[in-house]
Amino acid sequence: MEESERTSIDPKRRADHLCVLVHGLWGNPNHLEYLAKALREKHPEDKLNILVAKSNSGTYTYDGIETGGERVTQEVETLLQELESKGTPVAKLSVVGYSLGGLIARYAIGLLYSKGYFEKIQPVNFTTFASPHLGVRTPLRGYQSHLWNAFGSRTLSISGRQLFTIDTFRDTKRPILLVLADPDSIFIRALSLFPNRALYANVINDRSAPYYTTAITATDPFIDLDAVDIRYLDNYSPNILNPENPVSPKSAQEALSLYTRLSTGGQSLVTRIPLYTALAALIPIATIVWTINSGVQSFRSNRRVQLHEQGQGLDSYRIPLLMGGKNASSTISGAFRRVNSAHGHDYLPDSDGEDTQSIDDTTPENTNANAMPNLELKRTTSRKADFPTLALSDEQFEMIRNLDNVGWKKYLVHIQNHRHTHAAIIVRMQKPGFDEGKVVVRHWLDEEFEI
Repeated sequence: MEESERTSIDPKRRADHLCVLVHGLWGNPNHLEYLAKALREKHPEDKLNILVAKSNSGTYTYDGIETGGERVTQEVETLLQELESKGTPVAKLSVVGYSLGGLIARYAIGLLYSKGYFEKIQPVNFTTFASPHLGVRTPLRGYQSHLWNAFGSRTLSISGRQLFTIDTFRDTKRPILLVLADPDSIFIRALSLFPNRALYANVINDRSAPYYTTAITATDPFIDLDAVDIRYLDNYSPNILNPENPVSPKSAQEALSLYTRLSTGGQSLVTRIPLYTALAALIPIATIVWTINSGVQSFRSNRRVQLHEQGQGLDSYRIPLLMGGKNASSTISGAFRRVNSAHGHDYLPDSDGEDTQSIDDTTPENTNANAMPNLELKRTTSRKADFPTLALSDEQFEMIRNLDNVGWKKYLVHIQNHRHTHAAIIVRMQKPGFDEGKVVVRHWLDEEFEI
C-alpha cells in the first residue's frame, strides 16, 4: 500500500473504524499489499481507515516482539492523534497480524489496553494468518530436530530466542510468549475485548510456522493426508476446512494399503534423488553463510534495541504486564517447569490417556473469573482424541489452555497448488500459484471481518 494512503486524510471522510495490518519476520508492508487492497475494495475510505505498519520492516523484525510491539503501538497512536486532529476520531479498532506480526500485534494491543485506549475505542476484529502462537520449537523425534531447536534459536537474535521460548522476559523469569498467554496479563485482557477473534492456519507445507503452532493445538492430523477424510466449507472448497468437523481418520478399508504406500513412497524417493544430492552440496555452504549473516544481523539488532531503549517516550510502555499480582511461588514454579522440560522426551507416550497431557480441561469454571469478561464466542478447543499428542513443552501446553480459553474461531487452510503455503495464505506476491490464498482472504472479508 502506498504511503500516501496511510497519511493523507480527507476532511470529508467520516470513517471511524481503523484496521491495522502487521507483517511478519523479514517482512515489509508490500507483503500485505493484496490483503490491504482486498480490504479497501470491500470497505471504501468513508467506512474504514487502513494502517499498514512499516516500522518493523526487513531485519528490524529481529529486534523482538516487545520492541516490535512498541513500534507498532507508536504508529497506531500517531495515526489516532492525526485522525482526531482532522476531526475524524477513531471509535472502532481491528488488528490483523501475519506470521510473527500476529505476536507483535498481540503485544501492541496489550499496550493500547494498558494506556486506556479501549475505554474510548471499541475493539472489533483480531485476526492472525499463519502466526506461531506457541513459538516454533520442533516437536519431532531425532537429533535433527534437537539440532534445529538449538541452532535456530540462536540465529535470529532476540526474535529467535523468543520464538524458541528460551528467553526470559523482563523480570517475569518466563518467556515472552508465556507472558503473552497469561490470563492475568494485559495482553490476554486486551485480546478478550475483541468480539471477533479468528485465526487461519495452513494444514500442510508451512515450513515457517507449522500447523500446530498457528492453529494453537497439540495434535497434527495432517501429517498423512491419505489417512484422513477432510471436509471443506461450502463455497470455499477445497481450501478452507469446515471448522465444526474438519477431519477424521479413515477406516482401515478406506486407507491405502501398505504395499501401495511403500511403492508410492519409493517412487517419490527416486524422483527426489537429484534434489537431495544438490541439497547435500549446498546445505554446508548455505549454513556457513547463514551463520555469518545471522551474527551480523544479531549485532545490529542488539544495537538497535539499545538505541530504542534510550529513545524518547518509552516510559509510557514500561507498564505492569500482569494484572493479577503473580506471587513469587508461581514464578519459581514456572522456572522449574522450564528446567524440567529440557529433559523431556520427543513424543508423549501412546497410552489410553493416563500419561497423555490433557489440554481441554479449561472451562469457564477453571478460569480466573476476573481475567476476562463473559464471552459468548464459541471456543474451539484443541484436543483431538483420534490423533496422537505432540511432545510440546509444558509451556506450550499452558499456552494452548490459556489461548483456547479466551476463544477463537479457527479456520484450517488447505493450499494445494503451491508448496510455499506460508506466503500463499495471504497472497504475499502476485503469482498464479498463490491464487488459493485469494479464497482465504475472501472468506475472511465475507465471513469474519465486521465493519
